[in-house]
Amino acid sequence: MKNKKNVGLGITSPDSTGSTDKKSPFSGNIRLHGRNFIGTVISAKMQKTATIEWERKVKVQKYERYMKKRSRIKAHNPDEIKAKEGDVVRIIETRPISKTKNFVIVEKIGKEKGFTQRMEAIEASKKKVREEMEEKQE
Repeated sequence: MKNKKNVGLGITSPDSTGSTDKKSPFSGNIRLHGRNFIGTVISAKMQKTATIEWERKVKVQKYERYMKKRSRIKAHNPDEIKAKEGDVVRIIETRPISKTKNFVIVEKIGKEKGFTQRMEAIEASKKKVREEMEEKQE
């Protein structure tokens, strides 16, 4: 068994036996530094890459109200973590791994409530719009 690597921030290192991922902070040679965020995995269809999204509220001074904004970032999904869609994860900034990846998933925090229902509703609305567009063309 390999020694568990301390990546900092009080994160417990998952079991990395048999992992040969060189871009993993646990079994590879990636150092973590910079910003860290907590978000939801909305897509994990790419190889070793996941798209993470989180919402925040920004105050609009003119109207004295708050507006929702969301951020989406692509992050490396190590073999030890294997985050799936709907997982709430912590990501930390690192050196550029590829053209669009500058973050690594370092821990799974849990599952987002109602994620599957939300995604199903989005797919249903897309299907309905497609059907309406086809009817207009005919």
